[in-house]
Amino acid sequence: MNNIKEIQPLLRAAKSLKIVITTHHKPDADALGSSLGLYNYLLKIGIQANVVTPTDYGEFLKWMPGESSVINFEEKEKHCESLVREADIIFCLDFNALKRINKLGNLVSASKAEKVLIDHHLEPEGFEQFRLWTTKASSTCELIFWFIEIMGDVNLIDEEIASCLYAGIMTDTASFKHGSTTATTHRVAATLIEKGAKSNKIFEAIYDNYSESRTRFIGFCLNEKLQILHEFHTALIVVTAEELKNFKIITGDSEGLVNYGLSITGIKFSVLIIDRTVARKMSFRSKDNFPANEFARKYFNGGGHFNAAGGESNEPIELVENKFKAALHDYKNYLN
Repeated sequence: MNNIKEIQPLLRAAKSLKIVITTHHKPDADALGSSLGLYNYLLKIGIQANVVTPTDYGEFLKWMPGESSVINFEEKEKHCESLVREADIIFCLDFNALKRINKLGNLVSASKAEKVLIDHHLEPEGFEQFRLWTTKASSTCELIFWFIEIMGDVNLIDEEIASCLYAGIMTDTASFKHGSTTATTHRVAATLIEKGAKSNKIFEAIYDNYSESRTRFIGFCLNEKLQILHEFHTALIVVTAEELKNFKIITGDSEGLVNYGLSITGIKFSVLIIDRTVARKMSFRSKDNFPANEFARKYFNGGGHFNAAGGESNEPIELVENKFKAALHDYKNYLN
């Protein structure tokens, strides 16, 4: 049950609250945008907060207002442990299970703080006391707008808050083309533009801000690594750890690569498998009625949205590729 309204008295009662905002590992624009949108909103109502990310994130997100205040758990583990332990409220944004925040998960679970979940992924595990959750929202950034609206503070949204939230909505809807884009999504985006978000500048900051090596890497993947499995209407890209090293790939450089497969006529399922050394990470994107999240959960310890999901494996990348191709036979009816 969504009971987010009930947190309002807590926020209004004391400005000395110790608040932590966290989001999933390797944050994308929706994860970081929602975190910083909420962070900047809390500042506007006189409440200090700390944004703690489980890991680093892409350089293309570092323009976001308030980003310089973000604390990377992997860089300042002891400090983050103290913040979580002493927190009064922990906002958990854009994830549905504590395993999605790595080592932070156990710390958040053990904390005596009130936990607040704001998320749009399927099947939240229920660790929170307060919730604003629905799969009908385009993004967590859209939900943060709803949260501010529920608090009665839309008038407080300024350019900084609006820019963070617009970035997450824009990217999680793939520039408003996904099925999750509703009339409400467009109205929220319009309001954010009215509040100062510069849509063209935000688009440039995220999509026109990559390194030469990243651009060459994308070209290499599309020319040399793209496999089309015609029988299954599936596109597959498999990237080795050595190839990542050769192209000097850093966090965020593979963002969006999995989407290229779906741009090919007739392709219903696009998959990216990357050897991140510590584990093999997988991204799944699909069209129409193919349940990418179910596929990810069944075979690769993953999950996510119906048409956009992720997974991982500790097996060698060759075995992961073979397992993936074998699994396609079980879903052939969907893909045909």
